[in-house]
Amino acid sequence: MSRRLWGLFSGIFCAMAVTGCGVAEEPVIEDTEIQKVELVVWGAEEDKELMEQIIQSFQANYQGQADFEISFEAQGESQCKDVLLGGLEEGADVFTFADDQLNALAAAGALDPIENADEIRSRNLSSTVEAATVNDQLYAYPLTADNGYFLYYNKRYITEEQAKTLDGILEAAAAKEKLFTMDWTSAWYVYSFFGNTGLEVGLNDDGITNYCTWNQMDGDIRGLDVAQAMLRIADNPGFANCTDEEFMNGVKDGSVIAGVSGVWNSVAVKEAWGENAGAAKLPTYTCDNRQVQMASFSGCKLIGVNAYSEYPEWASRLAEWITNEENQRLRFEMRGQGPSNIVVANSEQISQSPAIAALLEQSEFSQLQRVGGKFWDPVSKFAGNIAAGNPSRQSLQEQLDEMTEEVSAR
Repeated sequence: MSRRLWGLFSGIFCAMAVTGCGVAEEPVIEDTEIQKVELVVWGAEEDKELMEQIIQSFQANYQGQADFEISFEAQGESQCKDVLLGGLEEGADVFTFADDQLNALAAAGALDPIENADEIRSRNLSSTVEAATVNDQLYAYPLTADNGYFLYYNKRYITEEQAKTLDGILEAAAAKEKLFTMDWTSAWYVYSFFGNTGLEVGLNDDGITNYCTWNQMDGDIRGLDVAQAMLRIADNPGFANCTDEEFMNGVKDGSVIAGVSGVWNSVAVKEAWGENAGAAKLPTYTCDNRQVQMASFSGCKLIGVNAYSEYPEWASRLAEWITNEENQRLRFEMRGQGPSNIVVANSEQISQSPAIAALLEQSEFSQLQRVGGKFWDPVSKFAGNIAAGNPSRQSLQEQLDEMTEEVSAR
């Protein structure tokens, strides 16, 4: 081919490249305008400094991907459901709430199932995943695993071996004219004696009423066996039925050397007992001539994403950011709250916190608090009478029957 023909063909090819066979000659300029994203986060007043720090790190991490305007508003976790359901479209995009509100929020359509559920499940303790799940669907992001109770004990008076059994604790307390305390006016704590016996309590399918077998007269352990065990404990000179406030007063004045409470008292107990401050899972207690591990109600905090959020993808990213490993570690450092994240929960940092470590150890013997409103008063009434030594002398079986009937009332 001659140079002239080659030049002609080259010109034709160049022209085709420029015109693109009919495509506009001017290059297309993509719209690079950054989306404005406005999000509101609800959380406890005490979390304000922590949450603002987390929000800042989130904005820095996603800098340039959106024009963020994220604000934090104080909203108590225990009232979150009621406030949110009062106006979902006006509610926060991301919010912290107690796990016992999950069913109601999911039923009301306030929460959508989480898309990357398997990934979130793999990062968190199974108990917190269960707390965030309804009908096998994950509806919220686990945040903490510290709403429960365990044993505090003063190592000056009680050895680690004695702390394993309630018999050992009571013997040590009585010998030194000191006290082990537990709040039997609260059904929350009374569950400890029934929880690992095969006797059951929980919600019916209506989500409102309860079923209860605590008065069961057959089976491996009967309700009467538990009641008799509790009466023996109440008669021990080393035991006292005390509220949480009374427990702490006794810790400070030296009259109490052991008791059942939660992480909220860890700093005060440490200040009072110093290096002698010990913490462990709940002990076993003698029931029907055997040792039964004391159970506990457990709970956790969750992060939810409002199904009516204008920016659901960004709200979900923020919720996941708040609950990631780094920020759960930060939450423990700043607020002393127990992590749901598996890596943080198993870290050396957590093992050096006796209270959190004890709570996580107790989690193996805990059950999510899923009971209706009629559970509380009858159980407190029953346990209060037992704690006083059964002054009415009413049959224990009759008391169990009355309590169970009232707990299960429709």
